[in-house]
Amino acid sequence: MAGKGRSGKVQSRENRNGYLFVMPWILGFFLFTLLPMVFSAILSLCEWDIVTGLSTIEFVGLENFTGMFKDPKFWQSLKVTFKFCLITIPCYQIVSLFVAFLLAMDIKGMKIFRVVYFLPSIIPTIAATMIWTRIFAQDGILNKSLSVIGIKGPAWLTDRNTALYALMIMGLWGVGNTIIIYLSGLQGVSEELKEAARVDGAKGWQIFFKITVPMISPTIFFNVVMAVIGSFQYFTQAYVMTEGGPMQSTLFYNLYLYQKAYKEYQMGYASAMAWVMFIIIMLFTMLVIKSSSFWVYYQNDDKL
Repeated sequence: MAGKGRSGKVQSRENRNGYLFVMPWILGFFLFTLLPMVFSAILSLCEWDIVTGLSTIEFVGLENFTGMFKDPKFWQSLKVTFKFCLITIPCYQIVSLFVAFLLAMDIKGMKIFRVVYFLPSIIPTIAATMIWTRIFAQDGILNKSLSVIGIKGPAWLTDRNTALYALMIMGLWGVGNTIIIYLSGLQGVSEELKEAARVDGAKGWQIFFKITVPMISPTIFFNVVMAVIGSFQYFTQAYVMTEGGPMQSTLFYNLYLYQKAYKEYQMGYASAMAWVMFIIIMLFTMLVIKSSSFWVYYQNDDKL
């Protein structure tokens, strides 16, 4: 009995110590995540000019949501964001996987190329954006390079037909993190499987699509989920380079939300927009997760 008592005390002490170790995270979650979310949910049903203080919060029910769906700028911001996501998510994944495949080759000096491709992703976003603002200028490096081969480049950031595509092109600059993750997945593919396929007469492209891609499908799944979440939250580059222009052609959802919250001081409306975006991201993320049962294969999966 005494032994059981001591064992119970030890277990109790270990439990207490465990809670103490995780307490900073728990406090951080409640103070900086859960409480702001609850406050935002309340504000989405209210009207509040943030400058005038909490005493001016006025309950308006679903007025923010009904007004949102009658707002042309709201629909334009959704259109821009969806267009950006539909183009960039597959393009960035294909480019990242292709570059990672090249970087996975066992060639002398390859480590230098890996560093070169990864370096842009660690440059601060604002600094990188300022660099690309100069590149896309009318007299910038890009247009000067095009003029060498006889092509007159457009005013990338001041033309509504090219501004959004300029932001998409700039996004290729920061795919280093995705490349590294794909590179890690590619290096985990069994060489025995590929060698066996070669013995059976499989060509290079057959090995890639029949062996390599299924083996790294969990990595693709992770990158796609992160890309979906990140693309819908696109903000900084558009804010610095175009501020939503020209003619709202780069008015991303998060940028319009920012304008409502911190320029027009309609915090209730902005909170309602935030919850609509939360639902959209959750639905698309769940869609990707649900579809994973058809195309994601694991090592011991009988679908492989």
